[in-house]
Amino acid sequence: MIVHLRRWWLRLHRWVALSVGWLLAAVALLGAVLVLVGPLDRQLHPELFRAASGATPAAGAALEPLRRRLQAEFGDGATLTFRMPREPGAALAVGVRGPWDGTVYLDPRDGHEQGRRGDADGLRNTLFKLHSSLGLKDTGKAALAWIALLYLFLLITGLVLWWPRHWPPVLSLELRKGLMRGLFDLHRTGGAVLGLLIAVSVASGAYMAWRPLGEAVSAVAGAKVVKPPRLPKAVPDAGQAAPDLDAMLARARAALPGAPITLALLPARPDRPLRVRLALPDDPHPNGLSSVWLDPRDGKVLAVQRWNALDPGARAVAWVYPLHTGELGGPLLEALVGLNGLALGMLGVTGTWLWWKRRRQAASRRPSRASVASQ
Repeated sequence: MIVHLRRWWLRLHRWVALSVGWLLAAVALLGAVLVLVGPLDRQLHPELFRAASGATPAAGAALEPLRRRLQAEFGDGATLTFRMPREPGAALAVGVRGPWDGTVYLDPRDGHEQGRRGDADGLRNTLFKLHSSLGLKDTGKAALAWIALLYLFLLITGLVLWWPRHWPPVLSLELRKGLMRGLFDLHRTGGAVLGLLIAVSVASGAYMAWRPLGEAVSAVAGAKVVKPPRLPKAVPDAGQAAPDLDAMLARARAALPGAPITLALLPARPDRPLRVRLALPDDPHPNGLSSVWLDPRDGKVLAVQRWNALDPGARAVAWVYPLHTGELGGPLLEALVGLNGLALGMLGVTGTWLWWKRRRQAASRRPSRASVASQ
């Protein structure tokens, strides 16, 4: 009975891996490459990422003239996201979503444009789109999330198949009995030893890719999802001039004093509030999850949401995102994330190779139709 169940368990593991596992293995390899390509891209293109004037984050120019200039170029229907410099000498990056999707890089001291790059331009952007959404935007993110959950099932089934009858287990690679045996040991032992680390990478990637997972966590915890505020129906005085971006950012700083602004998200639709994200000292997220929401019509603060007061599903992103990218632990964790991607890709390659070779061996052992007919 146990042998029969194990045979079916092995078949289930094999066919789930062959149907979807190879895709996640490819995405993992792309993630490992991104760990190297990101810093390399910044080194190869300093004209985009480094401010020409060497300006410090505190010595920035007024942002309202820049907003008007970009809005005039891309139209009122474009969404603008100002990514503030986080370190001395960094450029100001403005993400654009509209008739053109990409990033404009500006010198934060005088607003001089240093260059721009479309979302589909450059090796890093191409790799990131494939890694994060298969190049299919929200549809690809949802698909990757489900594939990642199936891959977690693969890791569990693999662990069950590996589980030894006697402890301690033998964690060795037998390389003297041919390539097939060596790859089998590598696949089996590597999956067992690195399974937990790979599971963390896979689960964190799925969590970020598909927002309903976070909402499900909050629902299980019995917490209400914290949503963005809505603009009040009251229309401001027609004679009142709309506040500029710098004035609204000043109000956001006053709402959360001592927290630097990392992102300012300017909506394209007039019925949406403006969101300013800030990084509180205890927030592990590199961009900060605390938000100040403002009415773009009169600049009034609509809501202040600290990261540690969000619902559990949203609050978890503060840890999940830097854990997945490796930023939570610095260069050591980033290197581990890269190795994790290589390990996951290795499991996909070795598993597919073993299946293919065994099919060929089984086919070669079966008698051909001609030989059967001649008997």
